[in-house]
Amino acid sequence: MDKLFLVSFVALLTVAYGVAGNMLYDNFNMLEELEDLDIAEEDAEVFEFPCWTSQRGSKVLVNVDSFGAVGDGVSDDTQAFRKAWDTACSTPKSVFLVPPGRRYLVNATKFRGPCADRLVVQIDGTIVAPDEPKNWDRDLSRLWLEFTKLQGVVFQGNGIIDGSGGKWWASSCKKNKSNPCRGAPTALTIDSSSSIRVKGLTIQNSQQMNFVISKSESVRVSEVQVSCPGDSPNTDGIHITGSTNVILQDCKIGTGDDCISIVNDSSAIKMKRIYCGPGHGVSIGSLGKDNSTGIVTKVVLDTALLRETANGVRIKTWQGGSGYVRGVRFENVRMEDVANPIIIDQFYCDSPTNCQNQTSAVQVSQIMYRNITGTTESKEAMKFACSDTVPCSNIVLSNVNLEKKDGTVETYCNSARGFGYGVVHPSADCLSSHDKGSILIDQKENAKFAEPTVHAEL
Repeated sequence: MDKLFLVSFVALLTVAYGVAGNMLYDNFNMLEELEDLDIAEEDAEVFEFPCWTSQRGSKVLVNVDSFGAVGDGVSDDTQAFRKAWDTACSTPKSVFLVPPGRRYLVNATKFRGPCADRLVVQIDGTIVAPDEPKNWDRDLSRLWLEFTKLQGVVFQGNGIIDGSGGKWWASSCKKNKSNPCRGAPTALTIDSSSSIRVKGLTIQNSQQMNFVISKSESVRVSEVQVSCPGDSPNTDGIHITGSTNVILQDCKIGTGDDCISIVNDSSAIKMKRIYCGPGHGVSIGSLGKDNSTGIVTKVVLDTALLRETANGVRIKTWQGGSGYVRGVRFENVRMEDVANPIIIDQFYCDSPTNCQNQTSAVQVSQIMYRNITGTTESKEAMKFACSDTVPCSNIVLSNVNLEKKDGTVETYCNSARGFGYGVVHPSADCLSSHDKGSILIDQKENAKFAEPTVHAEL
C-alpha cells in the first residue's frame, strides 16, 4: 500500500469516525515524519580521506620524531608533540605524523587551532598516557588529548590511543565505595570544531570516557574501534554533547559503560553499522540531572548488533529535569542476550544516595523502534517507565520480535502512549492503556503475530 492510498484511506476514516479518525490521521502524520527522518551521509570534498603517502610532493610532512620524540614508551614526548603541532597547524597542507612501530608517552595536552588549510593528523603509531593518576596535571584533570577550534581537519591512521586507565578504574568509587567519587580524563576529545573526519583509529583503556565530540558540527567518524574491559567504570565509548550533524558508521565498541551516549543540545545524529559489546548499549542521556534542561532531537540508529550488553537502545532521564527528546528512530537492530533490549527510563538515578521524587521531567515523544529482533536476558524485553506528570507519547513499534530462552517475555508501561503495527512481540498493548504500571506478558509458544487490518509500508 503506497503513501497516497494510505493518506486517502485515513482521510476517509477521519470523515467516518470523527475524533478517532483525527487521532489516526495525526498518528500517520507523525509516522511519516519519523520515516522521513534522515541525516545526509555524504558531504563536501573536505570529507574525502587524503592518501597523503601518494601526495607527498604536495604535502608538508611534520614528523614528531623530527622534533625530538623518542617513541620508547618511557621518555616523555609531550614537548616534541606540542612543537610538531605548532608547526603543522601553522603550515598549509601539512601532515602531523605519528609514525608506526613506536610508543609515544604524552601527558595531558590541548592541541589548539584554528589551523592552516588541509591539515591531516596521521596516527600510525601508539600514543600512550602516563598510568599514575596522582601525577596528572590538575589544570587538565578531565582531559588527556584534546583538539579544539579546528575546521576541515582529518584524523586517520591505523594507530592506537591508549589511556592506561587501570589505576584510574581501581580508584573509582564505582569499583570501591570507600573511594571518593571524582572525574577522570577523556582519552580523545574533539571540541568546538567543524568539518572534522576521523577514520581507522583505535582508542583503548581510557581513564574515563574514550572519545568525546563536544560543541562541534559536521563530524564524520568511521571504522573507529573502542576497547575497554566490561567492568571499567564510566568508560563511554563515543560521547556526543552539544553537537550537530554527526555521523558514526562502521564502528566497533566494547567498553564498561554506554557504547554510544548522546546528551544535551545535540541534534542530527546518525549511527550506522555499529557493533556494541560489552557495554551498556546505545543511549540518549542521561538528561535532566540536577534540574537541568536537556534537549536531543533527530537521532537515527540504523543497523547495529548489540551482544551481551546491559541495555540495548535506551533513553534515560533524571526526575526534575526539563526539555525534550523528540524525533528518534532505532531500526534494524539485532540483540543477542541483552539485559534490557528496549528501555525508556525517566526515573534514572546514578547516585550513591536515593533520588527524590519530582514532578518535572524531560519530555520523551516521537520515538520509533523498527525491525528490532533477538534475545533478552531479562523478562522485561521492553520497558517504558515514564513520568506520571510528563508522560511519554507517540512511541511507535514496528516489527519487533524479542525472545527469552525460557519463553516468557513482558512489556512494562507506566504513563507511556503509543501504538504498534506489524509484528510486535512481546505485545505492547499497554502503550494504549490508561492504566498505570501495566505489564503485558507473552508466552513464546502461544504468541501469535497478526498483521493489522490496515498495513502499509510507509
